[in-house]
Amino acid sequence: MLNSNYLIILGMCLATLVIMLLIMPGLIDYLHKIKFGQTEREEGLASHKKKNGTPTMGGLAFIIVPTLVYIIGSFFTPFKLDMNTIIILLAFVGYGVVGFIDDYIIVVQKNNEGLKPAHKFLLQSILAVVFFFLYRTSSTTNIWIPIFDVTIDLSWFYFILVFFMFTAETNAVNLTDGLDGLCAGQMVIALIPFVVFAWMQGLYNVVCLICLVIFALLGYLKFNKHPAQIFMGDTGSLALGGLIAAVAMVLKQEILLIIIGFVFVAEVCSVIIQVTYYKKTHKRIFKMAPLHHHFEMCGWPEEKVVSRFRLAGVIFAILGLVLGVM
Repeated sequence: MLNSNYLIILGMCLATLVIMLLIMPGLIDYLHKIKFGQTEREEGLASHKKKNGTPTMGGLAFIIVPTLVYIIGSFFTPFKLDMNTIIILLAFVGYGVVGFIDDYIIVVQKNNEGLKPAHKFLLQSILAVVFFFLYRTSSTTNIWIPIFDVTIDLSWFYFILVFFMFTAETNAVNLTDGLDGLCAGQMVIALIPFVVFAWMQGLYNVVCLICLVIFALLGYLKFNKHPAQIFMGDTGSLALGGLIAAVAMVLKQEILLIIIGFVFVAEVCSVIIQVTYYKKTHKRIFKMAPLHHHFEMCGWPEEKVVSRFRLAGVIFAILGLVLGVM
């Protein structure tokens, strides 16, 4: 890729960051005005009750801005819409729409139930099926096993993998969105290795798109860091889960997604373990699930939990990156 293209990506990224910094205050004020605020669970932590009323659906900004910048830029730059970027954008926006429906129901009803779990899972599943068949029009069902450097053709079993990737990852990222700056920060960290993988594969359109999302998240984080002025809501968390699952799929790094996104994996596993163990024994392994709340219950300040989780995220991202380039 020519140096001029690097400058174009940098320019698009800076434009995305500036737009985010400019529009976020207005979005926060507007969401305040229409009372689109967070409603904390009754059984939630007492320290989180003060977050009631904080505007939610902030994910709209970091979905719309990089998507529009990329699409508009595709008319004027070398970075065009191809099957890879179309799949990623559709996953990003598609799961964001599911999250928006959930958030809208929560905000209107002033409770945290939102979409019924079965309905949400059905919509997530439909999108996963759509992306599988769309992806199959332009790629193989091979997966690459790191360390062993072996490629295996899963044939139709690849459908099961894709289905699990999208449904599990969206729910995992959704569960991670529980502390100020936690989910967005983890996603920035997790996306960086995929930028390297895309660059190594010569998929510069994907490089550009991922970088735009990273810079949009950096702009969002300025307003989401503790104490948060806005939350991403399910709109943002489901969109990010769909995005990273799609990125891992088109880059053929499905296995490394587990390692790079291990913080997300740990969060969802903590919930599964807690619920399963409680049903069998009526006892809890964690003081509260997801995992970040357990550490809060242990007396850790919110900022400490976020910083430690980010450190863990960096370690696993580096590990995944090393395994991916070996």
